[in-house]
Amino acid sequence: MRRAAVAGQFYEGTREALLRRLESCFSGIARNEDEKVVGAVVPHAGYMYSGRVAAHAYARLPKADTFVILGPNHHLAGSAVAASRDTWSTPLGAVEVDVEFVDALPRHIIDVDETAHRYEHSIEVQLPFLQFIFGDFKFVPICMALSDAETANDVASEIVEAAAKLRRKIVVLASSDFTHYEPDNVARSNDLYAIDAITRLDVNDFYRRIYERNVSACGVGPIGAMLYATKALGAKSGELVKYATSGDITGDRSAVVGYAAILISR
Repeated sequence: MRRAAVAGQFYEGTREALLRRLESCFSGIARNEDEKVVGAVVPHAGYMYSGRVAAHAYARLPKADTFVILGPNHHLAGSAVAASRDTWSTPLGAVEVDVEFVDALPRHIIDVDETAHRYEHSIEVQLPFLQFIFGDFKFVPICMALSDAETANDVASEIVEAAAKLRRKIVVLASSDFTHYEPDNVARSNDLYAIDAITRLDVNDFYRRIYERNVSACGVGPIGAMLYATKALGAKSGELVKYATSGDITGDRSAVVGYAAILISR
């Protein structure tokens, strides 16, 4: 069992308090399931900062056989690209990994390494949102310490190959915050510049813009892999459904973190 590492920190540590927080995150946001959605970018900060942004994406997600969640490895522990086979737990209960899917990965670049996931929050914080919306579901967690385009493409190829082999309907989620600790106006300008490339599904331009502006997004690799995978699954367009910064919550706009909810659709 992979125990919750950041319950009580990034989100509430009890079932009742977490449900209240999630209800607040979704307050005023209509559930509008969109079967065309095959991927998304969602933030992974504390729920008080980015929870409502994330809710704008989750409110539109369709049910899937398997949710593939790609997250950065902030701690750089374990394998450079690592899946998990363990069952995960949150205050809302246990979540089963799609072990058959993990076992179907070709393993050219994706290892199975629980160490990489033990303390990492970027994937964990997505699970209560999925539990709140769907109840029971299966997922595949893939933690990435590498962010280059070649690695992202290789990861995507393995995901698509496994999905095709098992005939799974998948939705691919990239867990990422955007600019870290820049003035609000700088963060918004740089983030929207990079997000424009994401919504056009232009992976090369996304990487170019990230490097050109030195955008300090932490999930560049997961976003790249999600884009490569969803394009292979037939994605045609992207949509920015919500953008905000931590300054919108704290009122301090001198050094903010940017958050975006982006949907990728067929």
